[in-house]
Amino acid sequence: MINLMGRNALPRGRFFGDFMRTIEWDSTKKLIKMIDQRKLPRRFEFVTCQTVDQMVEAIRNMTIRGAPALAVAGAYGMALAVRNPQGEIRQFARYAAKQLIDARPTAVNLGWGVNRILKIVDSSEISDSDLAERILKEAHNMAEEDVRINRKLSENGASLIEDGDTIIHHCNTGSLAVVDWGTALGAIRFAHEQGKRIHVLVDETRPRLQGSRLTAWECDQYGIPYEIITDNAAGYFLRSGKVNKVFFGADRVAANGDVANKIGSYMLSLAANANNVPVYSVFPLSTVDLTTKSGDLIPIEERDTSEVLDIEFQGEAVTPLNAKARNPAFDVTPHGLFTGLVTEAGIVYPPFEQNLASCVYNNNLDG
Repeated sequence: MINLMGRNALPRGRFFGDFMRTIEWDSTKKLIKMIDQRKLPRRFEFVTCQTVDQMVEAIRNMTIRGAPALAVAGAYGMALAVRNPQGEIRQFARYAAKQLIDARPTAVNLGWGVNRILKIVDSSEISDSDLAERILKEAHNMAEEDVRINRKLSENGASLIEDGDTIIHHCNTGSLAVVDWGTALGAIRFAHEQGKRIHVLVDETRPRLQGSRLTAWECDQYGIPYEIITDNAAGYFLRSGKVNKVFFGADRVAANGDVANKIGSYMLSLAANANNVPVYSVFPLSTVDLTTKSGDLIPIEERDTSEVLDIEFQGEAVTPLNAKARNPAFDVTPHGLFTGLVTEAGIVYPPFEQNLASCVYNNNLDG
């Protein structure tokens, strides 16, 4: 792990795309290189993974995060597994698949990406000697698809943003959450690059602060005007009549349009609806899980309570020594609170159950 540069050291507008990606394959060293998202914004560092166990840990500890990015991370994790199998190659690949999927149970993209690779593992037409190369090639394909898909859905989302809009954004859904471009923040970035004058109110997104640490940092890179607000200030700004739209991403979308996303999305959506502010969730169709009928059936990851209890203010702990906590990482926003769902295939409007299914099947995805 190498500390390359300090805070905001990269020139604006040149961080992603041709410059570098959130996750990529180092063809010289035969390993995966990822931006360490735990260290931003103060330090810009890379982490490398050479084994599937290292990739599992990187996913679990949120070195890499964001539903679309996890799909590609899962695929590359499978590529690492078959390059150095601990036992019979296909059997070990199936074992590795379970370890990868279990690392983050709510984000359906991770399982989608791993299962896409498992189709290659299960193919009788591919020899053991060719398996590693075929899987790596498919992982590369998925990374390139991610960029194309996210640029398209960003363009679709940008069509909803008008010149002069103020948007509340929750969590991080920019290039750090994908291979490049992003989802909800990708749409905001696209609108900004179209020349629309927009302003973003960035929810801190407690307890891991993906908004203030990552989204604000990305807005710095792109030159997007923003201000950080505490999560519980969103209702105040929504009621003021000065917020035009709410945008956030998704980690799993049920068949009926219920959306599991970073904790706090539900309360934000309730407040927006109470003040007649449109709410949009932006995601690739790989995030849709048609096998899950409603959000009530989505497994919700609970993370270590240290993320809540170990917070300090001015160098002092903010909780009593023996305090206990709960730390769900996601909540579910019912479909009735959304104005629309933005995908690479277009903007999906109610009735979501019917229209989401049509989108998935018409784009040759199995959900």
